Amino acid sequence: MGLARTFASPNSPPCGGVYGEQLGDKDAKGPNKEDGVGIGLDSSVIALKRDLFLVQSVDFFYPLIDDPFMLGKIALANVVSDVFAVGATEIDQIKLIVTAPTEFTEQERAVVVPMVMQGFLEAAKACNAPVQIGSIAENPWCVIGGAASAVCHRSELIMPYNAQPGDALVLTKPLGTQLATNAYIWMGEQQSDSWVRLRDRFTVADIEQTYRIALESMSRLNKTGAELMKKYGAHAATDVTGFGLYGHAENLASHQTAEVDFHLDTLPIIKNVREIAETLGRGAKLLAGKAVETSGGLLICLPREAAAGFCEEYRRCTEHEAWIVGRVEKGARGVKMNPNLNVLSVE
Repeated sequence: MGLARTFASPNSPPCGGVYGEQLGDKDAKGPNKEDGVGIGLDSSVIALKRDLFLVQSVDFFYPLIDDPFMLGKIALANVVSDVFAVGATEIDQIKLIVTAPTEFTEQERAVVVPMVMQGFLEAAKACNAPVQIGSIAENPWCVIGGAASAVCHRSELIMPYNAQPGDALVLTKPLGTQLATNAYIWMGEQQSDSWVRLRDRFTVADIEQTYRIALESMSRLNKTGAELMKKYGAHAATDVTGFGLYGHAENLASHQTAEVDFHLDTLPIIKNVREIAETLGRGAKLLAGKAVETSGGLLICLPREAAAGFCEEYRRCTEHEAWIVGRVEKGARGVKMNPNLNVLSVE
């Protein structure tokens, strides 16, 4: 039984995470740096004592593929990403939470849920953190996610509100994961309206290649990006998930202490996804940076002179690209998209 086909709409955005109104003090000069960060950004960062902070995040998503093992790996990467986004690279505890669909038979639950757990635990090895298996309940929908916690000294964290005019904006993973995975599902269904429109332009090999790129990207941890953003003196960061590049950039910009705007001029997009979007009439949303992403990369505000070095070392460490996608300028805490975007095809 297909997880993604049966229990979640291909257009359903990830749920969970912390995105909304900031808690704690925030006036015209920005948030109170002594109090940490409320729930308005990726993780809750709570001041403890002796310059220690508790970093916590909870995140869930609906299945977007039919491979339970890979779903577990993606879920782990998604859960810990919000903690990495504030520079907390040493995670102290991770919890997995899964709901098994009520439509599953007992035999299906006995096969699928352990495979999700196996993928989650396998991916968690890179975090060197204990993993607790939380509640595994029945639910009308399959929901996969969990929670991550870390206790850090103030010096270990990159609080997400210190972007400076002149900073470069760097992105560590390509965009287009939703359409890449959807196209693969539609191909498997053969008679779906979307596949009927796509099959005249794309071969099975095209769609499979695009799908593989998306799987690798979604399951890759943002740990290296978090380590390097500290090394290169990042001023702020966020991860890119359910609200797309534009939505997360807008949220991060709105919380800056300085009066700045984020200017986006480059979109690295998974190979074939732009053409898939255009074929289906979804190109405008994708090129506006508003397409839903799952377990996306870090969007990092780096000193301009450090950005190229970051990208070069990221490529050496991960064998994958990071891209300078824009810049920070004086403004009104908003986002501006260049009308003449540089769109990159990422293999």
